Amino acid sequence: MVKAIVLHEYGGPEALKWEDVEVGDPGPDEVRIRHTAAGLNYRDVYHRNGNYGVAGFPAIIGGDGAGVIEAVGKNITKFKIGQRVAYGNGLMGSYAQSRLFTTEHLLPLPDGIADEVAAAMLVKGFTSYVLVKRAYPVQPGDTVLIHAVAGGCGLILCQLVKEMGATVIGTTSTEEKAELARSVGCDHVILYSQEDFAARTREITDGEGVAAVFDGVGAATYMGSLDSLKHCGMLVGYGNASGNFPPVEPFDLMRRGSLIFTRVNSSFYYKGAEDIARVGQELFDLVAADKLKIIINKTYPLEEAAQAHRDLEARKTSGSVVYIP
Repeated sequence: MVKAIVLHEYGGPEALKWEDVEVGDPGPDEVRIRHTAAGLNYRDVYHRNGNYGVAGFPAIIGGDGAGVIEAVGKNITKFKIGQRVAYGNGLMGSYAQSRLFTTEHLLPLPDGIADEVAAAMLVKGFTSYVLVKRAYPVQPGDTVLIHAVAGGCGLILCQLVKEMGATVIGTTSTEEKAELARSVGCDHVILYSQEDFAARTREITDGEGVAAVFDGVGAATYMGSLDSLKHCGMLVGYGNASGNFPPVEPFDLMRRGSLIFTRVNSSFYYKGAEDIARVGQELFDLVAADKLKIIINKTYPLEEAAQAHRDLEARKTSGSVVYIP
């Protein structure tokens, strides 16, 4: 038996229970991983509260994990017992000391990447890569707006966009978080609690607006995000921390300048194990070359997952958050 955070019903953070679970031996195409670190992502909140939902109860949520393989199935040839691995895609289940996992989404962990860094970066990294490379392919010279730029995903997005030769405008809530965003290259930071971010974005861009908005906030920012776009610009929604995006009115998009809106699920943009492995290695290479800094500002024992969720929803966190099982 091992310990895990188990969800028996949708609800608030108190629905996350620290319990004994049986993991068992891997099937023919599985490995068993002993976690050394796991990541916290806002989508974990959506799984917990039913916004995204889970396949059934009891459920173990969590999509980022890193650790060591402690058993392999009979068909496994590319991984071995004792190997360090990480993942940021595939079935949920990282809120556990150990788990079974198929290898389609599993990545060998390079020597230069710490377990905590891998657990902090992969869901956010895979999502960010899709947003700026595939959903809206950022071009050199673009100016883009990133909401919640000091969050774990926002900081990665900012750095990828800067690496691609574009200008970043970011929104955040406090001057402390603004300094964090500036430290990774954010060109202009708007404190949305003090300024109208759409009006300020127009001012920064001499009235033109931005080519794209990357919005993980949802309901609270939707109209302002549209108002920040230049003609034919794209709103790329990838989260709904403030509530779901409202229904889209096509004529409203037309009147505002033939705007485009997409709500991204990053899993639809990946084409199997080879694509996942290639993007994962590209992200690891950026970290190794110090072109992508993964900022971990808080760690929690896994059994304190409920408190981590409270802090995340109360906007008390910045950068990435990691659990230690």
